[in-house]
Amino acid sequence: MTTSPTVNEADVAFEPKWGVESPSTTVFDFDYTGGRDQLLRLYDKGTRRQWIGSDRLDWSLEVDPDHPVGMPDELSPLFGTEWWEKWDDKQKGELRRHVEAWRFSQFMHGEQGALICTAKIVQTVPDVDSKFYAATQVIDEARHVEVFSRYLHEKIGLVYPLNKDLKALLDDVIADSRWDMTYLGMQVLIEGLALAAFGIIRNNATEPLAKALNAYVMQDEARHVMFGRLALRDYYPQLTQAERDERESFCVEACYLMRDRFLGQEVFERLDLPQELTTYVEESETWRMFRNFLFMRIVPILRDIGLWGPILRQGFEEMGVIGFADTDIDAEMAEDEKAAEENDAARDARLAHVQAVAEQA
Repeated sequence: MTTSPTVNEADVAFEPKWGVESPSTTVFDFDYTGGRDQLLRLYDKGTRRQWIGSDRLDWSLEVDPDHPVGMPDELSPLFGTEWWEKWDDKQKGELRRHVEAWRFSQFMHGEQGALICTAKIVQTVPDVDSKFYAATQVIDEARHVEVFSRYLHEKIGLVYPLNKDLKALLDDVIADSRWDMTYLGMQVLIEGLALAAFGIIRNNATEPLAKALNAYVMQDEARHVMFGRLALRDYYPQLTQAERDERESFCVEACYLMRDRFLGQEVFERLDLPQELTTYVEESETWRMFRNFLFMRIVPILRDIGLWGPILRQGFEEMGVIGFADTDIDAEMAEDEKAAEENDAARDARLAHVQAVAEQA
């Protein structure tokens, strides 16, 4: 009998709320004139680059529910397998829809985690210049939750709950009372991995709304990661070796959690696909390369901020991602700016064409 994805169209059940205990100290800084130039420039850039989701994105665009996002089938680890060949177009469309619903749902939940963590940074970080920039990031993250939620609910029509591995990492980051651990877990690890995941969609999607959404979010996230780099690069040289070792161990554990998160086990369970297929995906070369690519930005950033001892290097060697250490992260972030500007130009050209056609009618 042919195995095929089948599903009840109702959304997966959600926990209504999730509470995390977070013991932390609120810090006031009354030195209003001693800010670091790089951080203040980043704050200025953050205030000038604010945007409105309902204006910058063209929500009038239609999205094919059987092929949302428009990612090439060749990038699916199931492409070309015996399962893929047996499925008809409807079954393949159902799989695509659920994969993208799951992926965008994790983006949305992660962005709410970033919203909460950045609000915590405003509260706990000891320097007023960091508080200034973090305040701009709070509104960035709220906007990201908004646009991902709108795309999921209006265009895909299906939402998945928070993945257990991402939930475990968010729990650790939010519950830790030390301000630098919030930076490390969110600004460097979660945001760094998100940038790589967004980049895969931005560079390969053929659906213009999803492509633009990811490009604009990436433009913001590149600043957020820079914020974490600047703050932690100044702070980590002050720590003892034992303190740095603790943070390196946390990074290795977190990276394994995030790597496992992207298997998308919930999709296979939801579609009642066999364990054999799940195992195939986990071991496939396509999926291994995809998951490794997600660490392209995290590895050089951790090296840049001074967490590059034997614990972290060994962990990255075992994961097969240490080769990313020499990635030019500044060049990657410059590309993020360029891609967002190109999407703005494409949107303006499309809207101008629609207006011209309407005027001629």
